[in-house]
Amino acid sequence: MAWRALTDAQWERIRPQLPREKRHRRGGRPRADPRRCFEGILWILWTGAPWSELPARYGSPTTCWRRLRQWEDSGVLLALWRALLNQLNDRQKIRLGRDGQRRVRGANASTTKARLSVSAPMVCCLG
Repeated sequence: MAWRALTDAQWERIRPQLPREKRHRRGGRPRADPRRCFEGILWILWTGAPWSELPARYGSPTTCWRRLRQWEDSGVLLALWRALLNQLNDRQKIRLGRDGQRRVRGANASTTKARLSVSAPMVCCLG
């Protein structure tokens, strides 16, 4: 299965899970686009590549890695996953296995890269 980025509709459903960006009075460098960072994280999970190989279209590998850690520590990452999974579940792209674990249609256990309730790479590839 080929890598496909998030659709605009998918992003619109998960974007509300992100915290509001705080602007600093002194200005400074604007924060990296959260969609680019999230898609960069998904690309890493999908390919299993090291961060150093992240394509430039997703921004800095260091920025994406830091955002992953920030989101994970604050609980934002879990909220993003849940929003994406709920959307896929609504579209009947997720099914439960005999053991009660969620499965993504067409998911192959040998291609699973993330240890979440559903393989992150498989989830993001469904349109």
